[in-house]
Amino acid sequence: MDYVSALVPPVVMAVFFIGVIRVIVKTQGGANKAKEDAAVDAALARVEGTRQASARGDV
Repeated sequence: MDYVSALVPPVVMAVFFIGVIRVIVKTQGGANKAKEDAAVDAALARVEGTRQASARGDV
């Protein structure tokens, strides 16, 4: 029975570690990721449009 008590703490820590990693990975993306990417793309497009317009002298 000593081997069971020796193995329990590492197994418990491994389970919690895997759980923490899963939570981190799940919170890094998702539905908000697409919205954030769209917002960044729109902001970059506005900046690029402003640069091109100022280079042509339109502004």
